[in-house]
Amino acid sequence: MLKQLDFIEPMNRLFLSLFVLVFPAIFPASAQEKKAGADPELPAHYTTKTPSRDGIGKVYMGREISHVVSVHAIRWLERKSREDEEKPSLVMKNLELKETDVIADIGAGSGYFTFMMSPLVPKGKVLAVDIEQGMLDFIQGKAKRDGVKNVESVLGTIEDTKLPEGKVDAVLMVDAYHEFSHPREMMESIVKGLRPGGRVILLEYRGEDPSVPIKPLHKMTQKQAIAEMEAVGLKHKETRDFLPRQHFMVFEKPKAE
Repeated sequence: MLKQLDFIEPMNRLFLSLFVLVFPAIFPASAQEKKAGADPELPAHYTTKTPSRDGIGKVYMGREISHVVSVHAIRWLERKSREDEEKPSLVMKNLELKETDVIADIGAGSGYFTFMMSPLVPKGKVLAVDIEQGMLDFIQGKAKRDGVKNVESVLGTIEDTKLPEGKVDAVLMVDAYHEFSHPREMMESIVKGLRPGGRVILLEYRGEDPSVPIKPLHKMTQKQAIAEMEAVGLKHKETRDFLPRQHFMVFEKPKAE
């Protein structure tokens, strides 16, 4: 395990190692996830299997869904080494946002990307969406403390992002989509929230690359991601290869004819 995490500075490496090893035992899959995995009324696009160590036993389009990182991971999400490991400043440059855009940060977590995007849309706003109220409380506290006025928190559910219909110009998901326990329903709600021509920017660790030091269920191949996005009507526009370990994939909601 530690061999896979050599790129992380020593203290963060120790923290993450303990987190990854201990978290599943302390915070097992939620009752909702266990129920969904065994529910005979499960929608046809899902199947079930015996859960793997890092998964919930629910399978979507051939992919087992992973456990969810909880509010207890804020320290990891806010680690100082993240710039070197994931190049978020380059991500911001490649978002190509307009100053009036409404962009949603889905699975916002601690708001790491939310607050990086905020100054890019001074006449727009950032919708920080998460299903953990604790994460949103953290974001709201930081926004108040730092005087950030264009960040709004949105409490979603495991099936619905609660985005305003047809009002969102772009959606950013960073290493979050693979954890959705209801990916089809979540993506349908995202598509509903997008304006025609709106974009989904999806970042996931490269599942094709065994050298990426992340557990397999927390990575996605480009082929798998494209198939899942196309299943809800999005069109793959491009994949940009400028990040050390992640795919930067851009999808678009078809424009109204």
